Parts: sequence; C-alpha cells; structure tokens
Amino acid sequence: MAGHSQFKNIMFRKGRQDKERSKLFSKLAREITVSSKHGLPDPAHNPRLRAAILAARAENMPKDNIERAIKKGQGGDGENYDEVRYEGYGPGGTALIVEALTDNRNRTAADMRAAFSKYGGTLGETNSVSFMFDHLGVVTYPRSVGSDDDMLEAAIEAGADECISADETHTFLSGVDGYAQVREALEAKLGVPEAAAIEWRPQNAVPVPDEAGTTLIRLLEVLDDHDDVQHVYGNYELSEKLLKGLED
Repeated sequence: MAGHSQFKNIMFRKGRQDKERSKLFSKLAREITVSSKHGLPDPAHNPRLRAAILAARAENMPKDNIERAIKKGQGGDGENYDEVRYEGYGPGGTALIVEALTDNRNRTAADMRAAFSKYGGTLGETNSVSFMFDHLGVVTYPRSVGSDDDMLEAAIEAGADECISADETHTFLSGVDGYAQVREALEAKLGVPEAAAIEWRPQNAVPVPDEAGTTLIRLLEVLDDHDDVQHVYGNYELSEKLLKGLED
C-alpha cells in the first residue's frame, strides 16, 4: 500500500487512539479553533471549518468539545497558531511532508529536526520534496452512495478532475482552487461526505525495504505523536509483511 494522502497516517493513529484519544481530540480541536478564527463560526459559510468538524465527527469527538473549540477561535483571547509545513527525507529515500499548527516555531522546528535525524532522515528546506507531490482537494464518500458510472457522472457535473472508485469508497479529486466548489456541488448531489480536505498526494510511490520500513514507521509514529503535528504525508510503499505487522 502506498503512503498516499493520510491513509497510512490514519492507520497508525487508529491503532493507538483508544489510549491517546485526548491527544487526538486536542489536535482536532486545534484545527477547529484555527479554522473558526480565520473565518465565520458557521460551518455552512466556512469550508475549512466544515471540513475540520467533519474530521472531528469521524473520530467521535463529543459535540461539546467541537462547540467549545469553535467559540475559542471566535473569542480572540486564545493561542495564536502558525501554520507551518516541514519537508524532508526519511529512511529508504522516502519523501515526507509534515503539516503543523504551532505557537512556537523555533520549538517545533527543533523537534522536527531532531526526529528526522534520530531515525536516519534529513529535514530539508521548504519545497525540497513538495515537487514530488500534487496538492489536491480530496472528497471521499462510502461505496454505498452509488455505482462507479454514477460517481463518474457526478464528478463531471461537479467539476472534479477525477473519481477513484475502490472497494469501500469513492474518492473525488480536484485542484486546490476549485476544491470548495467541487465539494459543495458533491454535497448538494450526494450528501455529506465521509471526509473532505486538501492533501498532498505523491506522484509516485517508493518501495521501502523492510529494515528501512521499520525505522520509517518509528519516525512516522514520533511525528504523529507530536502535539503540533496535524498531518503527515509520504511517498512510501511498505511491504505486505510490515502492513500485516501493523494490523496485528
């Protein structure tokens, strides 16, 4: 399985979320607060906030927590978070992009550099690996909403660039500029999606030997555990053996 979008990151996270649910909720709340602060508190008129709330609901975050995070963003007295992107190389020659929300850029940069270095990677400059990825709007629906042909038709009508139908989902892709319009058109036709976000998707996947893959997994876990890190994207492809080990 390739490390496209957040899928692998979500796999790592779900394996531990029962023990670390409060940390997960903290990350989700931070995104909701920032989204609310930079726009209207009404998700109907704030696409980023709507996506953040959707992600929180997908993880069964309590309604009270969501509403509290929205109010915190509108209050004007909460923390000021900067959106920062870190790029670098991990074990096995893999390219990684880390998106963070931080109230202390120096601290977070030092932590990222230390994590990459500890696990055989190198933190690079901005745009050092992003050219290997496509920045896309991604809207996901369950397989049950319709047939492949119906979804292809929906994609064309909504102005999406592509619809990828898999065993359990239909995934619509669009450019960043047209993402909001595509998502709204799909919502009008198909209802609320399972997930909707702007992601980094690798143009090509890099097969990673198991030894390097084991180290890469440790790095991904450390990055994912960091309080400031919101998303981790990579172009890695792990072996079925390693994937089975993660599931066991």
